[in-house]
Amino acid sequence: MFEGFALDFIDVGPGKLRVRHGGSGPAILLLHGHPRTHMTWGQVADLLAPEFTVVCPDLRGFGRSFLPEDAKGHVNSSKRAKADDCVALMRSLGHERFSAVGHDRGSYVAFRLAMDHRDAVENVVVIDGVPIIEHLERTDWQFARDWYHWFFFAQPEKPERAINAAPLAWYDALSPDLMGEEAYLDVVAAVSDPHVVHGMIEDYRAGLAVDRQDEMETLASGRKITAPLLCLWSTRDDLIDTVGDPLEIWRRWATDVHGFGIDSGHHVAEENPTELAAAIASFLG
Repeated sequence: MFEGFALDFIDVGPGKLRVRHGGSGPAILLLHGHPRTHMTWGQVADLLAPEFTVVCPDLRGFGRSFLPEDAKGHVNSSKRAKADDCVALMRSLGHERFSAVGHDRGSYVAFRLAMDHRDAVENVVVIDGVPIIEHLERTDWQFARDWYHWFFFAQPEKPERAINAAPLAWYDALSPDLMGEEAYLDVVAAVSDPHVVHGMIEDYRAGLAVDRQDEMETLASGRKITAPLLCLWSTRDDLIDTVGDPLEIWRRWATDVHGFGIDSGHHVAEENPTELAAAIASFLG
């Protein structure tokens, strides 16, 4: 994976992001979810690199990127702060304009990039995600049962204690057969580091605090994403069962919405990289 890509640690102001970048053509930023690192994108990056310049960072608090200091309201782990990191990263690599692709927690960063940095983001792709408050507005017993980790991770200290006691028991779905050996070892190192575990959990605490507030203010303002938006979802995951039609939801937030499902479980970049890369390339092309 990442054949011909460079591996760097790039200073974005508050700290350094670990990033792989390579390929040629229009720039695409690929943003991972929880508990992944940028390595989740390896197969997709190789498929896109002949047509696009592909940039894959570890988000702040994840992998081997910098760990932000704890702050009131968890603002240093907010999606807005992570979006600002991404703009600084892309500019440092010479990309004033780019397309943003985010999966899972990374979809919230891609959303905030497209909302806050309209001059920089040409297109946005969100995978297996809708805005946080759209989930919260639909919370019922089924969401609480199946997505309980959102609310558990929002609690102080206890999530870290549970995970750090047996990281591979908590993240028991990790598999080298699915991810590839290199990506597997990378994510195992991440979830085995208590400092990184804290950084990842802070992402969820921010979600129910500052990110929720930011989304409420954005919705009240009437502002919408004006860049073309592609929503993709894994047909063997539970997004539609949880929230309904994601395209209808995204039309509350964006003016130009497209989308469809891909035959995959949740980690589509690893389970069906060919179809995912084709969908991204077709949309951007």
